[in-house]
Amino acid sequence: MSFTENDVREAGRAVALREEQLEGLLTVLRARRGTAQGTGIAPAPTQPVRFDLVHLLWYAGALIVMGAMGLFSTLAFEQMGGKALTLTALIYAVLFVIAGHYLWYRRSLETPGGLMIAVAVAMIPLAVYGLQEAYGLWDDAGAPGRYRDFYVWVKSSWLPMEIATVFAGLIALRFYPFPFIVAVIAVALWFMSMDLTPWILQGHDLGWAGSWKARRIVSMIFGLIVLCAAWFVDLKRDQKRDFAFWLYLSGLLAFWGALTASDSSNEVAKAIYCLINVALIFLSVFLMRRAYAVFGTIGVSIYLGHLADKVFKDSLLFPFALSLIGIAIIATGLFLHKHRAVLSAWMTNLLPVSLKKLRPPHADAATRMEHA
Repeated sequence: MSFTENDVREAGRAVALREEQLEGLLTVLRARRGTAQGTGIAPAPTQPVRFDLVHLLWYAGALIVMGAMGLFSTLAFEQMGGKALTLTALIYAVLFVIAGHYLWYRRSLETPGGLMIAVAVAMIPLAVYGLQEAYGLWDDAGAPGRYRDFYVWVKSSWLPMEIATVFAGLIALRFYPFPFIVAVIAVALWFMSMDLTPWILQGHDLGWAGSWKARRIVSMIFGLIVLCAAWFVDLKRDQKRDFAFWLYLSGLLAFWGALTASDSSNEVAKAIYCLINVALIFLSVFLMRRAYAVFGTIGVSIYLGHLADKVFKDSLLFPFALSLIGIAIIATGLFLHKHRAVLSAWMTNLLPVSLKKLRPPHADAATRMEHA
């Protein structure tokens, strides 16, 4: 039987152990874990993700292969013909599945093995494209053109490719639960949301600008749905694998990207945009997810840049006022760094029970560790 430190703490409190007794017990168990086998206490479930040079090379290699067979495919490559493209994609997929299976199960190297499985899933759009090209299986929208345009332009003819990719990704997750495969599925679903927009707007001639406005709205809605799904996954977080990370990242790209791309001459709307980004920063603290803070900070910076360039373009004092705001933010960060444990515990105690239930387990665990 294996237990986390949180399990031991909860068991100790259940039998009314005093805090000093509980800490003494944990000290002994930590010492035994370091010197003997089979101590029965497992590492904490929220271990920091390793991303050293080796992992960077693994991910970079996988992304290069995906790009080579997708976004960066040349016209000469596509002149092989539909059947040849399908055969090439299937050979790639089979070889990467074999290699990934070997690394995953035989060598216990889950990261390179899982990346190879993800590459195999990324070959599915090419295989389906080849079949559609060879047998003329395009919808009423007609042949969409080059395969690389699948990653650039919106076209309802791409839908079979996206559906097949999602199903292939779900099957891959069943046998190889590797979080990056979720990113491939999320991208395919986002493409699908964009390509479904022309079908939703059938009979409505909105023009080019109206069509792209509708796609931005669809992208924001899709991003919010993915973020909610990521939140749910985070609440049920796997102790070993962080599936929510790629969902958060994909959802933020879809939602925040469409929100930022929305044009508005209304200063109130732009201020609301800034407030939304501030809310993202606060969500990063609540969920203990840095991705929210990154996008929120960039959004606030974009709004401040707008103020400097448009609203206060000729104001002498604005750069100085903005500098003071920046210094105040840095000072706030230093204060939070110094008193983070106390403030985290204060926030946890202040939250109502209904909100505490919405915090992912790793966020509560991080707060308890900092307070300890």
